Amino acid sequence: MFSKLVHNTKNVHKLSRHIHKSAIKVVTGNQLEDTVTNSFASFINGTRPEHLSDVVRHRSKRMILDNIGVGLIGSTTHVFNIVLKYCKDLHFSAYGNSAFCSVYGQKGLKLSPTLAAYANGVAVHSMDFDDTWHPATHPSGAVLPAILALSQMLSHDRRVSGEELLTAFNVGIEIQGRLMSFSSEAKNIPKKFHPPSVVGTMGSAAASAKLLSLGKDQCIHALAIAASLAGAPMANAATLAKPLHIGNASRLGLEAAILAANGMEANSLILDDVPGCSGFSAFYGDYQPKALDSSGKHYEFLLEKQDIAFKSFPAHLGMHWIADAAVSVRSRFEEQYGSFDPSTIQSIVLRIPVSKYINRPYPDSEHEARHSFQFNACTALLDGEVDVSSFHEDKMFRKEIHNLLSKVIVEHPQDNEANFDKMYGEVALLLKNGDVMTGKCDTFYGHWRKPLSRESLLKKFISNAGHVLQGDQIQGVIQMVENLESVTDSSQLPNLLQ
Repeated sequence: MFSKLVHNTKNVHKLSRHIHKSAIKVVTGNQLEDTVTNSFASFINGTRPEHLSDVVRHRSKRMILDNIGVGLIGSTTHVFNIVLKYCKDLHFSAYGNSAFCSVYGQKGLKLSPTLAAYANGVAVHSMDFDDTWHPATHPSGAVLPAILALSQMLSHDRRVSGEELLTAFNVGIEIQGRLMSFSSEAKNIPKKFHPPSVVGTMGSAAASAKLLSLGKDQCIHALAIAASLAGAPMANAATLAKPLHIGNASRLGLEAAILAANGMEANSLILDDVPGCSGFSAFYGDYQPKALDSSGKHYEFLLEKQDIAFKSFPAHLGMHWIADAAVSVRSRFEEQYGSFDPSTIQSIVLRIPVSKYINRPYPDSEHEARHSFQFNACTALLDGEVDVSSFHEDKMFRKEIHNLLSKVIVEHPQDNEANFDKMYGEVALLLKNGDVMTGKCDTFYGHWRKPLSRESLLKKFISNAGHVLQGDQIQGVIQMVENLESVTDSSQLPNLLQ
């Protein structure tokens, strides 16, 4: 079986032969021990459950529960069904019925590990409802589907405990955060590529390598292979293709770890900034990597210092600032005039950061609407909230929404940076009677500075999971995730999600 293959695969000690010899000298022996890439591999290989603090455990279990919920509701979408048909056609033509990995919301269906990771990853991002970190990426969706599939694959030889799953998950999250922290470009809303398609693939590879118990050299190669499988352009934001970025990150990271376990080699300096030979630095022009401290002492995970943002409605994170600002100004309108009357509005001024792909005056699809400051502001003004149903066709194309959209004026104040840690959203209503009302939001509810309460997180999960699961199943998932450390066989978790 596969786990025997992993343990029998010999450690690879050769440095990459693909480094341009005129650019650097080949490093060997102790020199390799000092590299950034080696320090990352040591971290993946050496992290143990006892290294996870109570804060990290608490926050990461919230991430896991939320990600499962958005994956379950995501399994009801059109884009998921397109991908599921593809996966079923591909799987059954190659494997027949010999599979053992569960797919969200698909009772009785089993796929190969990589296809299950792919389908579930797409489900997670199909509505842009998944968590967001800073620097900007969606960290959980790239990692969780891969290790859930892997837990089922490995269960034929051994049980993967909840502690092991939680540790692998946090390794995958940490790798993403560290890689993004090496670039100041990464702190801003992206312009060139979708971050989870790059760092998410690396995180999935790291988490999968951890769960597969790969040796340090194999971890190096898993990361290097993953780098060759990473990347997706921002041009596909607000299209059906965007959820593929998370699906691919999860799937391809898992494939990278499996290939490394089977003896595939790649550049052993992939994370180092090597003159004349671009590795991971190809993705970030200002990439300045630093080695991780993996001395065996207490390791402070980034998740200890900074929480995660959870979304209250399924749209690009930037929309949550402008929606809260719009709800705020609507409340002021109602306080002064008794009820909200759109016909009294002369114009609506949105003060937002410059970000071309989320500045969409008249979105004509649900995916464009999820990436439109204008649509989310007008919806929040008209309805007093934005929720899952806001992106259904019957609400999206209302005459009242179109009328409000026609009144929108966009401004870009210089102090409003395209940065999830610094930006704000402001909505000003200029009324026909000459009055001006303004609402502003610099930290929405769900942001890492203002995290969701346990009650709010559970309410979101129960609502999302309820599209697929029954009440007793939902409570079973909540109980298992919140008590993950006591779970002896984590492969039972994905079995509950059908």
